[in-house]
Amino acid sequence: MNTPTLHTRRLILRKFNPDDIQALFLILKDEEANRFLPWYPAETVEEAKKFYQERYAAKYNLPQAYAYAVCLKSDNVPVGYINVDMGDSHDLGYGLRKEFWHKGIASEAAGAVIEQVKKDGLPYITATHDINNPRSGNVMEACGMKYQYTYEEQWQPKNFPVFFRMYQLNFSTGKDFVYKKYWDMYPNHFIENF
Repeated sequence: MNTPTLHTRRLILRKFNPDDIQALFLILKDEEANRFLPWYPAETVEEAKKFYQERYAAKYNLPQAYAYAVCLKSDNVPVGYINVDMGDSHDLGYGLRKEFWHKGIASEAAGAVIEQVKKDGLPYITATHDINNPRSGNVMEACGMKYQYTYEEQWQPKNFPVFFRMYQLNFSTGKDFVYKKYWDMYPNHFIENF
């Protein structure tokens, strides 16, 4: 069951493998694609290799993991990634190379992963985005996620304050259940009206 391959109309969501390091490097070195992510853009293929080992290969040894390369069916080469964290947040995260933005790819990939985690019994998922990156929120909303609250975090390793909007989609918890960890952890939090 660990990271089952998923197929959508245009995409294959599959495990990254060592042959994907160059494609992963293209994703990770894109400054704009990584602007709102917690790490700095990769500068070398070696950094991409380390990223693969720590964030993908290690997860594939776990009994349950959702850590995907997002590939177009036309060539099965990674153009992005999508993950669900297996900690208590069940946080959905994604990234795409800039030339693949504005085509609905992130929403299509997220929809498929959400269906899989729901089928596999996760009780809910969450996702957060920098308020300066509202398009990421559009992806969350397109997948049925609902805005819950906003909080300010000193982002590491970039070390500057960021306001994040937290979205959530419940499956087997009550429909009113809200994952409050970030609300409780960060004193500057509030609910926006927009």
